Amino acid sequence: MIWLLLLGLITYLFITQWVASLTRTPVWLLWLVAMLPVLILLIWTVVSQGQTMPLRYTAILFAGCLVLYLYLIQRGRISRSEPIDEPVPPEPIPDLQPPSLASLRPLNPAEESNLQTCFPWSVFYLRHLEYHPQGVVCRGQLRTAPEKAYDIIRTNIEAQFGDRFDVIFQEYFPGEPFFELVLNSVPAFEAKHQPGALRPGFAFVLGFLTLFTTTWAGLQVVGRVPTIPALLEDGFPYSIAILMFFGARSFGYFITARKFQVATTLPYFIPIIPLPFFPVGTIGGFTRLASRIPNRKALFDIGLVGAFLGLSVSIPLLAWGLVQSELVGVQGQAGIFQFRALDPRLSIVLALFSKLVFGEELTAEAAIRLHPTAIAGWIGLLFTAFNLMPIGQLDGGRMVHAIFGRRIGARIGRISRFLLLGLAIVYPHLLLWAVLLLLLPALNEPTLNDVVEVDGWREAIGFMALVILILLVLPVPKFLTAVLGM
Repeated sequence: MIWLLLLGLITYLFITQWVASLTRTPVWLLWLVAMLPVLILLIWTVVSQGQTMPLRYTAILFAGCLVLYLYLIQRGRISRSEPIDEPVPPEPIPDLQPPSLASLRPLNPAEESNLQTCFPWSVFYLRHLEYHPQGVVCRGQLRTAPEKAYDIIRTNIEAQFGDRFDVIFQEYFPGEPFFELVLNSVPAFEAKHQPGALRPGFAFVLGFLTLFTTTWAGLQVVGRVPTIPALLEDGFPYSIAILMFFGARSFGYFITARKFQVATTLPYFIPIIPLPFFPVGTIGGFTRLASRIPNRKALFDIGLVGAFLGLSVSIPLLAWGLVQSELVGVQGQAGIFQFRALDPRLSIVLALFSKLVFGEELTAEAAIRLHPTAIAGWIGLLFTAFNLMPIGQLDGGRMVHAIFGRRIGARIGRISRFLLLGLAIVYPHLLLWAVLLLLLPALNEPTLNDVVEVDGWREAIGFMALVILILLVLPVPKFLTAVLGM
């Protein structure tokens, strides 16, 4: 039952971190639907006295729960003025609304007149307004550079309405940008998260507990009993290394968000009891963004800095740890958490570093017993690869949104999920990733200025991140195995 509790905790944190901000559907309901297949399979196994559910029923169960999960997210989606795939022709709003629709107007007639003066005809020619429960959509024709238009109109709206609205500039279709005024609830949060009110004590306590659980995990992954020599040789080296990785990642994320004046919490490490099938001791650090990201350039940088800082720590850890590791024989089926006999062919990056360290000694029949520091580096690569997936609010999802726009980025995310699911059929060690990514919405939140595109340097770096993702995720192909003599 411990594994079920751990899976439930990971699923809950996953939903609260990446899904809850996108929908009004209660978190407990999303969690229940996500966990329903596991619970039903468990009940089936108990009732049938150990017999597994037929494959066709299992497929129907998972497919049905996935469809229900996505439907609940879409039904409660927050602040969407039009669908992502199909255009909705604009309809002028009459001067007088029926009494039953009065609650949809966040502005009275005088405020509406003031709003219209915020749009100079030479900047953005305002044609009509559309009212929604969360705010107002302002449609018209852009007549100047997008960045200049956003700055002018946002300044005008803030002069008229203060911090009442978030001013969002976006487009679902090329050449049809529009402004959306969304009722703003951020100032109250920002008041609670000024410097000195970021709950550093809570972050410190979680960090101390994570130090304890990761030290325990360092002993478990090498199979040693808790003694002073074991703590010094295996426990602490693993713990310090894994916290270095997650710390670099989380604080890079935090500092970059603060640079762009995005309200955010401190990084909170999440400790977990190390278990045989997940002997990590933590699921990383979580930093919650509490205000909207200003533009696509900031969105790209926030996704990039944390990922590359983590990568810059995990690669040296892996390289140094491999020097301290030793070769053993291949034992059973390959798995990404088989640290006592890890198959280096599971990842192109791992295979290249292993070949550089062991040379001709690394043959097709050899696996690696990883040193605790190498284990921390390998786990860092796994977490980096997962977060570089071009889906939703993951680092990779933010980068494709920034480069290609929100609509195309969402399509790339949907395609990527099913590509990984197809790879998981061939490479079973990718199945857990594929299932988790199916639970993650592909559509990201718009930035405040979602029209201005990123520069060529960011596009080149984004392409490099895609190459790194492929090298981390894909196992070594046969032709490269022959070249490396593995």
